[in-house]
Amino acid sequence: MSIDCFEIAVGGVVIRQGHILLVQRGHEPQKGRWSLPGGKVKPGESLQRALEREIAEETGLNVRCGSLVGFVERRGEGHNFAIFDFNVDAPITEQAIAADDASDLKWVELNALPYPDMTDGLMDFLNDTVLKHEESVRLYDGLS
Repeated sequence: MSIDCFEIAVGGVVIRQGHILLVQRGHEPQKGRWSLPGGKVKPGESLQRALEREIAEETGLNVRCGSLVGFVERRGEGHNFAIFDFNVDAPITEQAIAADDASDLKWVELNALPYPDMTDGLMDFLNDTVLKHEESVRLYDGLS
């Protein structure tokens, strides 16, 4: 099956006290692998609103979308995604709980990355963006 256009998706970089939030994908593509929380943008929905909705659905966290970290293209059998990843400001007092498309979640120490079974290309993305810019990590460390 050939798909000629991209579906638009969003992902959230949620960092608290030196840990990044990863969710285990509950559906294909890459079911069972660890990724940033996020998902598809619905028709008529802004990227920011889609990110806030997706993170609430997958983790129960009520977040505020921050600045754009970067974007990636992911092509595979039956899918083409353009994924826009944003810094996320999440209240430190809220507990994250896996729900909806996430079968599990973990707070992983940044210095323990790469985490086993991460989705294809995620570690490269984190290295090129989040981990490369320590100022951004401190700014969005959930303590602001």
